[in-house]
Amino acid sequence: METPPAPVPQRADTARVVALFRSRAHNFVGHHGIEPGVHPMEAVPWLECVAGRGIVGDRFFDHRPDYKGQITFFEAEVHATVLDTFGVDVEPWVYRRNVITQGIRLAEWIGRTFEVQGILFEGVEECRPCYWMDHAVTAGVEEFLKGRGGLRARILKDGRLHIGANAKAEALR
Repeated sequence: METPPAPVPQRADTARVVALFRSRAHNFVGHHGIEPGVHPMEAVPWLECVAGRGIVGDRFFDHRPDYKGQITFFEAEVHATVLDTFGVDVEPWVYRRNVITQGIRLAEWIGRTFEVQGILFEGVEECRPCYWMDHAVTAGVEEFLKGRGGLRARILKDGRLHIGANAKAEALR
């Protein structure tokens, strides 16, 4: 019999969605051995999340059936640590994640169904950093981000995700 995961501390009082991004095309996927693309991450006030499909207007929308990275999350706290550790001045879109959170330890959501602002997600795996991080930010960032590269998730219930304080973020199972 499989042991259920340990309970995740609820942080509904401090969880925040601090930034939202999408990009219409890939910069790094499919660019091994050549220069990256030049498609910007667009900062938006909300993302339209569609169950099983992804984010409307994003490069991974309808990427493939049951895709595990329909939406990606990244911690603002990790971004601040990158800035301090490497002495760089980059915006959080540089990681090419869709949702920048504050007050949520994303690694705790792997293997769990969770809700943010009424939208259901399934945390699938770490959004592992790749060698492009050293190109996009600075040398050493790929290694530094291992274990804290963010979260890949599936969208289980449609909804509109907004930037905002006190976003409800709660593990359901």
